[in-house]
Amino acid sequence: FMLTGFHGAHVTIGTIILFVMQMRILRGHFNAEHQFGFEAASWYWHFVDVVWIGLFFFVYVL
Repeated sequence: FMLTGFHGAHVTIGTIILFVMQMRILRGHFNAEHQFGFEAASWYWHFVDVVWIGLFFFVYVL
């Protein structure tokens, strides 16, 4: 249960990051040269996705 709890915490953090990105987009903080915050949020979600695939395999399949 700890593994899924940690995953849930990271999903919650990621959701907060998405909300912050939405606010920054609406305020015009990003352009063609300056978008690192958006890219970092994308990398974070890819990390969470990969971890979930690993958790699913090791916890539920094996």
